Amino acid sequence: MIRVGITGQAGFVGTHLYNTLGLYPLEFERVPFEDAFFQKEDVLRSFVKQCDVIVHLAAMNRHPDPQVIYDTNLLLVKQLIGALEAEKVAPHLLFSSSTQEERDNEYGKSKREGRELLEQWASQNGASFTGMVVPNVYGPFGRPNYNSFIATFCHKLTHGETPQVLQDSDVNLIYVGSLCDHILSKIREVQNSDATVIERNLVPYDFEKKVTEILALFENFKALYFDQGFIPKLKDKNEVNLFNTFRCYIDHASRYPVKLVQHADPRGVFVETIKLGVGGQVSFSTTVPGITRGNHYHTRKIERFTVIKGKARIQLRKIGTDEVMDFYLDGNKPSYVDMPIWYSHNITNIGEDELYTQFWINEWYNPADGDTYFEEV
Repeated sequence: MIRVGITGQAGFVGTHLYNTLGLYPLEFERVPFEDAFFQKEDVLRSFVKQCDVIVHLAAMNRHPDPQVIYDTNLLLVKQLIGALEAEKVAPHLLFSSSTQEERDNEYGKSKREGRELLEQWASQNGASFTGMVVPNVYGPFGRPNYNSFIATFCHKLTHGETPQVLQDSDVNLIYVGSLCDHILSKIREVQNSDATVIERNLVPYDFEKKVTEILALFENFKALYFDQGFIPKLKDKNEVNLFNTFRCYIDHASRYPVKLVQHADPRGVFVETIKLGVGGQVSFSTTVPGITRGNHYHTRKIERFTVIKGKARIQLRKIGTDEVMDFYLDGNKPSYVDMPIWYSHNITNIGEDELYTQFWINEWYNPADGDTYFEEV
């Protein structure tokens, strides 16, 4: 078991990395971290002493005074080094720097100088060090107006606001899931090596697009998916990741269940359950009264549940939280709920008759990828 601690665990990347490590319980043990540890030297020292690997993500990204950003980020690095030296431990240390290292701003300077300080500490103490230079990161649950312009665009479009492009340029982007996979690969690489590794690591980006191109894509998602319930055409996994990111900024509690239009005539009723710009797999299940299906979550899959007969309760809970959302659906008034990624979900037959549910999953989902992880709602 590799014991991994993450400073900044509660942040955007930290939360995703913590949850991703949880997918490998036989390989990694997660050492809990709280931001308050930096305020208590003895607690910080206890934290570093428990770790085989420390991923230092804690940092300030934005502040009205750039000097505060610089001072805060350098102080966090120095406090971490102080705790390591006090405990005389030398775990593998990974540091999240930024492509802004080369820019003439206080944030970029704090990242470059912080990386250099940690690299110097590693050289002097025989520790492995990976100084990651990370491109622009996006993904679900990022903070609007803080983590990424993508988070800002998604939040505004799903909350009745109009995004603005302040500066159009080509941007190198990496999905937060790709970054987590990269971090895990670096941890494994060092843990499986007998040599001490000290490196400045340029993290590869997933793709490059102009800011206006990304906004146009999100505006298409809003027009088709948010306004009409239509699953848009997604040409590659990068667009799937952007679409899943967009979906996570929707207020699920107020959106679902979405009522479907019934077309009735003397023959019976016709209901269109899903409109697709992509392919996929459609299936259905029957469930006897009182039975619950699911209690698992996905990290990539786009999925829709449509109740076509019977009465059901669908529950959603975001991984790492306790809040449960309940949605009640009735086949007499057909409706659907889409499953957000990183939300554990289930469906229960709460009626007296058999429940019929239709499922759709997107074409980019591959069962061999290991996308389903079990955790009760």
